[in-house]
Amino acid sequence: MRVTEAVRRGYASYARRAQAWTARYQERGGRVYCGAGCFACCNMPVRASLAEALVTAQALTDEEATRVEAHARQVLHNARTAPDEDAYVERHRTRVGFCPLLDRASGGCSRYDVRPTRCRDTFSALPARYCEAGAWESLTRREREHYRREVARTPGTDGELHFIAPLEHLSEPVWEAAAKAMRAEWGLEAWGDFWVLTTLARDPAFMERVAQGDARGAWRAAKAAGLAHPTVLDVG
Repeated sequence: MRVTEAVRRGYASYARRAQAWTARYQERGGRVYCGAGCFACCNMPVRASLAEALVTAQALTDEEATRVEAHARQVLHNARTAPDEDAYVERHRTRVGFCPLLDRASGGCSRYDVRPTRCRDTFSALPARYCEAGAWESLTRREREHYRREVARTPGTDGELHFIAPLEHLSEPVWEAAAKAMRAEWGLEAWGDFWVLTTLARDPAFMERVAQGDARGAWRAAKAAGLAHPTVLDVG
């Protein structure tokens, strides 16, 4: 399928470019704190394209797909009940919880090779404790001031948050390629929550409508599956 081929090529290109950028960054004294066993960010909401979700969905076992669907339905419940975006994110991290593809024993992603773009391009320039849910809220005023100073003087950040901005920017061509491929293949684009889309990618009724370029029909199919909400699904 052309949409998944475009995504896989994008992933490979991003890996090469990110590795080269990181090597230069470290040569200049920069540090990337992310590493094997660190999963403090694996309970964050993840936005993805249907093209990316298809890559993941095709690799899942039935047991993994069942866990992903259960997670997706928790995401839907959160989307329907959260009073605002801030509450949605906070509750996603603290109530919906960690990705079902995370191996908590090893701290690694069990489907690392097919993880979506947002999981690939999130890197921390400060220790992982700043990535944990509730980290900012737990800081004292003095600690918050220290954090702001550290972010401001740490190369690679945007000056406001501790994530490495250039590595996020390097991934933009993957999303652009996914959008272009979806338009060429289906005549529409589908974006939203990673777990919702990964579940819908295995739903024949939804994918049939997508393949026909029928955005309204795809939405109706998602609604029939109990997986339609504007916060987590955008088809058009």
